[in-house]
Amino acid sequence: MPRSPADTIAALATPVGTSALAVVRASGPACATLEREIFGLSSPTPPRVATHTDYRDLSGALVDDVLATYFQSPHSYTGEDALEISCHGNPYIAQKILTDLFARGCRPAEAGEFTQRAFLNGRMDLSQAEAVMDLIHARGERALAAAQQQLRGALGRRLAALTDELLNALARVEAYVDFPEEDLPPEDRGLVRVALKSVRHGTDQLLATRRYGELLRDGIRTVIIGEANAGKSSLLNRLVGHERALVSPEPGTTRDFIEERIAAGPHWLRLIDTAGLNPAAAPLEQLGIVKTLECAAGADLILLLLDATRPAPTLPDELRDRLLPANTLVVLNKCDLLAPGTKPVAVAPDGSGWVTVSALTGAGLEVLQAEIVRRADAYRQDLGEDLIAINARHVEALARVQRGLTDALAKLDTEGPVELLASDLREALIALGEIGGKFDNEQMLDRLFSTFCIGK
Repeated sequence: MPRSPADTIAALATPVGTSALAVVRASGPACATLEREIFGLSSPTPPRVATHTDYRDLSGALVDDVLATYFQSPHSYTGEDALEISCHGNPYIAQKILTDLFARGCRPAEAGEFTQRAFLNGRMDLSQAEAVMDLIHARGERALAAAQQQLRGALGRRLAALTDELLNALARVEAYVDFPEEDLPPEDRGLVRVALKSVRHGTDQLLATRRYGELLRDGIRTVIIGEANAGKSSLLNRLVGHERALVSPEPGTTRDFIEERIAAGPHWLRLIDTAGLNPAAAPLEQLGIVKTLECAAGADLILLLLDATRPAPTLPDELRDRLLPANTLVVLNKCDLLAPGTKPVAVAPDGSGWVTVSALTGAGLEVLQAEIVRRADAYRQDLGEDLIAINARHVEALARVQRGLTDALAKLDTEGPVELLASDLREALIALGEIGGKFDNEQMLDRLFSTFCIGK
């Protein structure tokens, strides 16, 4: 990652490709000088004011007319002096500007280096830096809201409150470590125990948001399963909005699974169409059914598609064991073929929710999407006004916090040595600090920020 904070770095901050505009970003101590030299100024322009001017390279040749904005430290994204140049979105123009900046002494920014500098300069904590990536990749309203709240410090505020409570408990214990002739009296043990249980409750609440976080970041893995010719591919096409899968009256058209990403209200789905279940399948079709069962094993939500005009089929044991009320929604298709007032022939398994649709006409699709949204939102944990959804790194750190708290509470119950009790609390504090980045672990930081895109 950053080879030297004294370097001035530069990169394209917008996607590569032809567009109306492109933005080239530079950050570092040379930005004020760069602005004066490139645009022929006697002094920098007022900070945070866009200026329409000509960009001329080192030879004096005109590259483009641009909007240039100078940001003075610490009031920039990175906390350093920064310069943003908005040019026409011709990739050749943007590359010429970058090439000129490199000729003037800048170096190419590494992946995530702008955000890492913002973190190192105290402009954001580590959880907020991760929220930048979540914000860029958010594909639904809920994911976007969660990323925005984390970027504004919602998770950091909760961690700060837990940290303060744990620090107070540790300070009480440390007082007895410094004066070993004194033992921790019962009343102080009681206060420490109350504090630790409160912190553990707070970490429980945060850990409970893990599942919702996975759904927001990865999408709801939604697998359509049913017997051959039940209309699975037709339902996929209807939900996607175009002919993504081949549809034929002949059973067994789909031999492998097909995946598409679509919006469902405020969420997004990884929608997977699978090979039809057929007990008399040919060898190639049977391979597709094996893939179907594999997809079902990793599904967040299974749409069990049944032909409403026919009795429900007998399902394989390994699939039937997987179908639970919490992860299965029965979809009775071909309701357009039923006479008015006629009940579907197929019956949903006991305990499973069900909706009726017509993949041919689109009837019932809104109800289906609403039910999918309801099931996804059921994973959301109520944490007041904050929408918090932790990620895998947070989970690992919070699990270590809980181990430290559990060990500490056990020592309180058995009146163990205060030195060991203090050690458990310090380990819990370190783990809490890792979430916000209040520690020095250069290898972990390099790995985390390397997942960012160049220019961010």
